[in-house]
Amino acid sequence: MVSNSLGKSFTVTTFGESHGPVIGLVIDGCPAGLPLAEIDFQEELDNRIPAEPKIVSPRAEKDVAKILSGVFNGYTTGAPIALIVENKDTNSSDYEAIKNTPRPSHSDYPARLRYGGFNDYRGGGRFSGRVTVALIMAGVVAKKLLNKHKIDVLAYTTSIGQLKLDKKLSIPEIHKNRYATSTRCPDFSSSELMEKAIIAAKQAGDSLGGIIECIVINMPAGVGDPLFDSLDADLAKALFCVPAVKGVEFGTGFKSAELKGSENNDAFIIGSGKIVTETENAGGVIGGLSTGLPIVIRVAIKPTPSIAKEQKTVDLSKMQNTVITIKGRHDPCVVPKAVPAIEAVVAITLIDHLIRLGRVPKVL
Repeated sequence: MVSNSLGKSFTVTTFGESHGPVIGLVIDGCPAGLPLAEIDFQEELDNRIPAEPKIVSPRAEKDVAKILSGVFNGYTTGAPIALIVENKDTNSSDYEAIKNTPRPSHSDYPARLRYGGFNDYRGGGRFSGRVTVALIMAGVVAKKLLNKHKIDVLAYTTSIGQLKLDKKLSIPEIHKNRYATSTRCPDFSSSELMEKAIIAAKQAGDSLGGIIECIVINMPAGVGDPLFDSLDADLAKALFCVPAVKGVEFGTGFKSAELKGSENNDAFIIGSGKIVTETENAGGVIGGLSTGLPIVIRVAIKPTPSIAKEQKTVDLSKMQNTVITIKGRHDPCVVPKAVPAIEAVVAITLIDHLIRLGRVPKVL
């Protein structure tokens, strides 16, 4: 399998499958002298699994990061950083029975064709959401470096199914509360309704999707490499690397297609002694370059395709139409688990671009 690396100057290469022995990664390009220990990864790894068991898969492993290289006496050495998390709670028996009946809206069928049937199909293998564990660990290192620039990346749930967060929250509220709820929605009343909707879908043998918003604070202006390595293009590519992502928009996004230029344009003004804009329809990126204003991204997450309802499929061994009832342990909604992964890939992309420009954080 090729194309398992993300980034050019801060490069993250991941490995491992859902039911293999480990999920791991190698980070190349991290400056020497960054304080780093295994405990630094625990909070982010814990954020991946909501505490409410009714809305997540029963497969709730206690992920613990293990550093294999690139760190000595508590600091990065400048050498590649290798990290792994062990898979300790796998149950592959359910997948043997359906290996010839591809699950609807899963990668089973195209992956079988792409790799000639040699791919690891257990739990989705390399295509499973489980691989986001590696991205989250890389995001920890990226965020530590971004913090040296005082850049903050905040992702949170804004909708589950038809339920939407309909109030404006401050950045401090988002920062404080996004991981205080099971749905990762920083408004407690909205989160409670979303949680009930997820439970209802699960009881009906179904699933839900949703939208995650990600805000980047204090990103300097002029970061990006147009045309084909523009900041928004690289961010979109990284976001689509997170399983279940089906749509990405910046600022006003698709709604801008309905506006006139006079409505969509962001007028430049002087505010607090610096250049800002009256509106923020562009979402912090213009022409592939950051504007210095908050970068605002929204990501659409599809409903979990593994549902308990009977679904149509094909028996590939007999070339006959058939039906499938998916067993095993699956999330009725992957949106809460995706929130830290979205934060991670955004952070990885931002620090990669900053290092490309020679803005290597002073870590000592």
